[in-house]
Amino acid sequence: MRIEHMRVRNYRVLRDITFKDLRPFTVVIGSNGSGKSTVFDVFAFLHEAFTVGLRGAWDKRNRIDAIRSRGSKGPVEFELKYRVDVDGQKRQTTYEIVIDEEGGQPVVQREVLRWTTARGSGRPRDILRFEHGNGKIYNEQTCEYEDEALDSPDLLAVSALGQMQRHFRVKALRNFIQGWYLSYLTADNTRTTPTSRPEPRLSQTGDNLANVIQYFQENHPITLKAVFDVLGRRIPQLESILPKLLEDGRLLLRLKDRPFDDPVLDRFTSDGTLKLLAYLTMLHDPAPPTVIGIEEPENQLHPSLVPPLAEDIRELSGRSQVFVTTHSREFLSVVAPKELWIISRHDDGYARVHRVSEDERVMAMLRKGASLPELWAEGYLHSADPKMV
Repeated sequence: MRIEHMRVRNYRVLRDITFKDLRPFTVVIGSNGSGKSTVFDVFAFLHEAFTVGLRGAWDKRNRIDAIRSRGSKGPVEFELKYRVDVDGQKRQTTYEIVIDEEGGQPVVQREVLRWTTARGSGRPRDILRFEHGNGKIYNEQTCEYEDEALDSPDLLAVSALGQMQRHFRVKALRNFIQGWYLSYLTADNTRTTPTSRPEPRLSQTGDNLANVIQYFQENHPITLKAVFDVLGRRIPQLESILPKLLEDGRLLLRLKDRPFDDPVLDRFTSDGTLKLLAYLTMLHDPAPPTVIGIEEPENQLHPSLVPPLAEDIRELSGRSQVFVTTHSREFLSVVAPKELWIISRHDDGYARVHRVSEDERVMAMLRKGASLPELWAEGYLHSADPKMV
């Protein structure tokens, strides 16, 4: 499953934006305050709504007054389009959710799951349609609709009914969104000393880095060697990384430089080294999430390390759909025009997005040998920099 289309309405500065024909690798650039982080937060909001519940995601963002676009009225709306395999054919599927607040509580005004059915005319059919906690779901085995009622209007029908085996395609969407992974890595968070226990996936902040290395060491030693080999080529003075179990059960990372006999604790290692280690660990996940979001991966890294990291992330898009926000021109060295989107704020205060491949002037210069990093540096990626807004 891969997101092909995403429309957002009335979510903070995203008054009405649409991303069409999304690729496995999508990069968003723009000036500070343009709305990049808000695009990222759309994925976070939906993921949290499907994991901790809509009310938890709603309250975390200070409810409707902080979520709804300023100066606007009406509900917040999301629309996703993707394809699923039905009887050996890829069929387009649309998921719509409309959320508002009533009596201080979030309410799902409308939730619709629609796809091209495997039987009948092949036209789009509402497989699931709910309003305020009540609705119908289509049973593909009996070709009939079934009435269903949720316990509360703040519950998501896809999340609730997706727990039932007979609604296997609803379950597929539920599992898809619950499996999204968003990275907010910082070097400081990787310096924690967690309790010793192997964990298969890096947390959003990277505070379990030692646990993931322990997991790789015990279950995927070849993968761990690949991580260390790449890290050693990028940072030649680094010789090895040694997890050490302390007497109190905590796990400590020690990194050894080639010129010295004794390793040093991770707290004395450079920010860039730890962050690159964390990214490589995430990118070598043996079973990566279906959708991965990475916000500004270039932070705390030397510019020369950014292009190879971008290549690593691009390679990951062969197994996962990857979304990246960046301020780095070096990162664009591996990005194609159809994969690059620019977001900017207009005079009305709301964000607009456009794909770089739709800019004929930019495409003409690229055909003549220019590169995206050069065009950004020279101001041709209009609105990607504050001075161009």
